[in-house]
This record gives sequence, structure tokens and C-alpha cells, in this order.
Amino acid sequence: MTAESSSSTLRSHALKHVLKFALLGAFTVALSANTALAGSTNVAVAANFTEPVKEIAAAFKAKTGHDLVLSFGASGQFYTQITQDAPFEVFLSADSARPKKLAEEGLGVKDSVFTYAIGKLVLWSKSPGVVKGEQTLKDAKFAKISICNPVAAPYGAAAVETMQALKLDAELKPKLVEGANITQAYQFVQTGNAEVGFVALSQVIADKDGSRWLVPQNLYKPITQDAVLLKKGEANVAAKAFIDFLKGPESRAIIEKFGYEVAPGKAS
Repeated sequence: MTAESSSSTLRSHALKHVLKFALLGAFTVALSANTALAGSTNVAVAANFTEPVKEIAAAFKAKTGHDLVLSFGASGQFYTQITQDAPFEVFLSADSARPKKLAEEGLGVKDSVFTYAIGKLVLWSKSPGVVKGEQTLKDAKFAKISICNPVAAPYGAAAVETMQALKLDAELKPKLVEGANITQAYQFVQTGNAEVGFVALSQVIADKDGSRWLVPQNLYKPITQDAVLLKKGEANVAAKAFIDFLKGPESRAIIEKFGYEVAPGKAS
């Protein structure tokens, strides 16, 4: 090999190394930029929406890199906590009244309130053949029936409205066991502390073994579930991005998969 060809080979190898490190550097810078842009937001979520929002959070993370820090509970309890300076930036309520009120009180961003889901109430038992429509309530052969707190949780209010509409509230009152939220109402049935219970359709939509009755809409007021961007999240890119994502087609498909309706014109 001549000195000239050897020098040329060395230059070629050197150039390859330079290009390799340049590309690696560019990739590292791009990765660092994406990491720096990724953020997180604290979201208060009505307990009935636990499973859907977990799936939405995964899709949101995959698309944007942002994380959702999720807390679950009764809407009324979250409202109280938000008025007492809790660090939530987005609130997904199980009703429409509380998000609207927060916006009116200056704790929510004006005009950010929208309906993300319309919930459905179900009378459910983990055992097959137990629940057979409204006749199950009229016969009242069970010892205990679970509901969630009707003051703090809209699904509890819907359960009370249903019993009142059927004129069974006085008869069933001694049999009631009350959970703080819809998750606890579900757990009472799941653990056998109540034979039947009023729960959200989303909680039992995948259940193939139990029995359930989808309560007719004319027996209770629509469970219109609204979201609001809170003032604490107004400057948070991740919070605003989540609100937008919740309105989009990916979230809508997940919400409908869990048995909710999406209000026409509210999700795009």
C-alpha cells in the first residue's frame, strides 16, 4: 500500500468516526429536548372513571411524553379539596355542577368546562341470575344493597333518584350500605358485603359472570360528567395538552368502549 492510499484510508476512517459521533450527538440532543419538553400534571378524577382514564393516560403519554399524576375519589370531596388549595390542575368530575362552580369562583379557567362523558347507572351482582331488572329491587330478597354517598358522588344521587322513582326508597333504606365513592360501592358487592349494588356501567362492562340491570335513563337525571382546567394548571403545558387530548378521537374511542356516551359537539 502506498503512502498516499494509506493516508486516504485513514482520512476515510476518521470521517466515518466524525459522522458517527455527529449523528449520535444530534440524537442525544433531540432526545434531551424531548425529555425536557415532557411534563406532568396532577389530575383529580371521579372514581367511576378510574379504568378509562388509566388507558387514556397511557395513550396520552405515548403521544406527548407527558405524564398524568392521577388521584381518584368522590367529586364532592375533590371539590372541597380544590377550594382548600389542593395542588390539582385538572378536574374530571362525575357531574357538571362542580366544574361550573369552580370556574365561577375563579378556581377554574373560564370557558374550559366541557362534557367529557355521560355516565350510566347499573344495578349489579357478581353472581349470575341475581339481578333481573327492576323486579330485583321490588322483591328485595337481598340483605344489603350498596350505593355511594349521594351527597358527594353523583352516581349515589342517581341511585337514590332511581329508588325514589320506583317508590322503593323507604323500603330499601334499611338495607343500604354506603361507600364514600363508587369504587367502594363496587367493592362492597365484590367482597360479598352486599349482594347487589348500584355501580357505574364502566366498572362492570367487562364482567361476563355476574348479572346486571342497566337502569333506564328516565329513572334518574343524566350523569353529565364535566372536566375543567383549574387555575393551578393554566400555565402548565401538560395540563392544557391533556384537556385537548381528552376531547380528541383517541380518548373518545376509549370512553365509549367503557360504556359511556360522549356528548355531541363536545368531543372532536
